[in-house]
Amino acid sequence: MSERTTERKWWQQAVVYQIYPRSFQDSNGDGIGDIPGIISRLDYLRELGIDAIWLSPVYRSPQDDNGYDISDYQDIDPMFGSLADMEELIAEAKKRGIRIIMDLVLNHTSDEHRWFQEAKKSKDNPYHDYYVWRDGVEGELPNDMEAAFGGPAWEWVPELKQYYFHQFSVKQPDLNWENEKVRREIYDMILWWMDKGVGGFRLDVIDQIAKEPDQRITANGPRLHEFIQEMSRETFQKGDLITVGEAWGADPERAKLYSNPDGSEFSMVFQFEHIGLDQQEGKSKWDLAPLRLVDLKKALAKWQEELHGCGWNSLFWNNHDLPRIVSRWGNDKEYRVQSAKMLAMILHGMQGTPYIYQGEELGMTNVRFPDISHYRDIETLHLYEERVEAGYDEADVMTSIYAKSRDNARTPMQWDGSANAGFTAGEPWIEVNENYRQINAETEMADPDSVFRFYQKLIALRKEYPVIVDGKFTLLFPEDEQIFAYTRSSKDSQLLVLANFSGKEASCSLPEMWAEGQVLACNYEKENSAGEGEWKRGHLRPYEAVMVLCQK
Repeated sequence: MSERTTERKWWQQAVVYQIYPRSFQDSNGDGIGDIPGIISRLDYLRELGIDAIWLSPVYRSPQDDNGYDISDYQDIDPMFGSLADMEELIAEAKKRGIRIIMDLVLNHTSDEHRWFQEAKKSKDNPYHDYYVWRDGVEGELPNDMEAAFGGPAWEWVPELKQYYFHQFSVKQPDLNWENEKVRREIYDMILWWMDKGVGGFRLDVIDQIAKEPDQRITANGPRLHEFIQEMSRETFQKGDLITVGEAWGADPERAKLYSNPDGSEFSMVFQFEHIGLDQQEGKSKWDLAPLRLVDLKKALAKWQEELHGCGWNSLFWNNHDLPRIVSRWGNDKEYRVQSAKMLAMILHGMQGTPYIYQGEELGMTNVRFPDISHYRDIETLHLYEERVEAGYDEADVMTSIYAKSRDNARTPMQWDGSANAGFTAGEPWIEVNENYRQINAETEMADPDSVFRFYQKLIALRKEYPVIVDGKFTLLFPEDEQIFAYTRSSKDSQLLVLANFSGKEASCSLPEMWAEGQVLACNYEKENSAGEGEWKRGHLRPYEAVMVLCQK
């Protein structure tokens, strides 16, 4: 390799794997995944080739929102194990070259957190101002703001004659970041985890910490970047960490602040512009609409182009809040393997740090439980109740749930064809997807042409070819309704990613140079193993995708 890589940050070449601990691997038969279970699967992740694990919250929690309601930031919830287990996970992962990224929820705590328990005792309590309160009269809300999970964003506390503010569940009171003591407590906690050896942090809904509820401002409040820069100075900049902010309200200009190469805020940002493209304009994610490929290409290209050289993006299709991508935008039936690989190639060929959500590397699919009683997600259950009460047709409500429920991502990891997919010897907290006998890690690791092996190859290519990390992005065929194609260009190399984003044959016109290029990956592997194929003449089979390298 002749291209310079000396100034690159380690996380710019890294691939991150997200684990939702409750659903990954159960070690003790209680039906809930745990930290010892994760430790037992580290060799699987090493074989995949990932560099870091983003761990969804394992802190002590009442589990009202599956761990995103934290009652103690410096302890592990017994359902997941102990603090000693967590220390062992950090150490065992490090032996395998894998860093642990903790999920930090700093916008709110659980109402069972010691701070809030104290805050409720009196207005004079030292912890009272750790949260956001407003005087009032019972039944007369401070304003009409609604919580993300439904209902008002204000909850009455009769003994104080005050309302507290909560952007999410009523059991998740918002922290008051205007209070310097709150910020200091948070920074000390972060430094404590850094001393434990964690490799980074993912900051949950971080763009909402600077809220001003009287002005109805939740995201992107006026002091947001001031708070983040202070936190970075006091904590992150004291170590070689990967930090990523979840920012639903980010645009490219804000993202340049979040991911400024000077390290003043975060390493990178999670932005979600592409995630809302399959819903009706101006409505919620549950109001479904077909994806227009032209819109998807435009959104992704914008972020590739505008952050190049001045920011850093996170690349993802899936996470614990999103449906399975092969069911969402691929074809999870007759073309499951091809479309899963196609989607992987499009994402992993771009600039940014790719994130793989557990089971994505297997092509795991959405689940269709027979009725609402099988679902566990608080958001899904609220949606069902609200819409049925409002007179929506139940079948239509379930169609939305099948498409967008967060439980699609939370069914247990499918390890093998044994009972409960090898996830647990007990009764799983949520049912396993019934297709686990066909789709599981054991089967895929034995198949050289599996989705797993394809992800493994893409991860290795990112480490081998600097153009994938550094190259400038150029979108091709922007108005084509089937073809998703782009190039990445650097001083020494040019890379082409060419994909048919549809279940029908497609065609396009390619420069002749690509026919002479080196085929790095293709998803019709057996037919294209020698680099042959109709793609050279611009003809693509359903969901066909190829990655080609040309040296300048």
